[in-house]
Amino acid sequence: MPAQGKHRRPKSVSLSRGIAAVTTGGAVLALPVLGATTASAAPAHAVVAEKAVAPVSVTAQANSVTKAASAKHSVVAGETLSKIARDYSVSGGWKKLYEGNRKAIGENPNLIHPGITLTVGAKAAAPSDAKAGKAGKSAPTADRAASADRADRSARTAAPAAKAAPAAAPTTYTNDLDGWIKESLAVMAQHGIPGSYEGIHRNIIRESSGNPNAINNWDSNAAKGTPSKGLLQVIDPTFRAYHVPGTSTDSYDPVANITAACNYAADRYGSIDNVFGAY
Repeated sequence: MPAQGKHRRPKSVSLSRGIAAVTTGGAVLALPVLGATTASAAPAHAVVAEKAVAPVSVTAQANSVTKAASAKHSVVAGETLSKIARDYSVSGGWKKLYEGNRKAIGENPNLIHPGITLTVGAKAAAPSDAKAGKAGKSAPTADRAASADRADRSARTAAPAAKAAPAAAPTTYTNDLDGWIKESLAVMAQHGIPGSYEGIHRNIIRESSGNPNAINNWDSNAAKGTPSKGLLQVIDPTFRAYHVPGTSTDSYDPVANITAACNYAADRYGSIDNVFGAY
């Protein structure tokens, strides 16, 4: 195969308003204190009452956010990011899985080594304490007290958070021609590459008789130093040009060989289904 290179407000009685600093657990709260312009001042217990209803539930609300479960996966020989993403139903596919594990994988998403551990899934982000504190300070004192009381009641009576649903069972494929073709079709569907089981199987039987290690050492490509390899007899330059991300970079790998060949056939002939001879 040739190479081709997105509020009720208090009545006004001529009162002056001041600010009292009250500490609650180390945080300074600005509370309005009413000072009379006549001989008597506001009772001291009024400040104590304000202190008693200081908001304490914002952080509790933030901490009640349910965190989604995450999983660890140890890579075994023959696996690809695409296959692992499908097995764990990762939203965003292999690209999302790679973004979360770039440090462990390295700069080449096509090359994952057996034995490395990948984190599958991500924890839900909870509002930061800084933002919660800012919101608490900006609300009027009476509103804060009412909100704190409502939130405190809600925290005591709320039902336990629902548990995260278990991950869907991973799809498995047999390590034979039937399994290789089916896994390749799944990868092709993710990348919009056309092709059918029958079209792939027919061309494999003609090109290699189903032998993933087949190599042609006698034709013109071989004479140029680029022999055809694998199930669909792809030369290395074409394999590199049409390699599908998430599959192995080894041209002898059955799934990688099939998907690269089908990607090339789609570009050249519209689909592997349109190939009935040397291509």
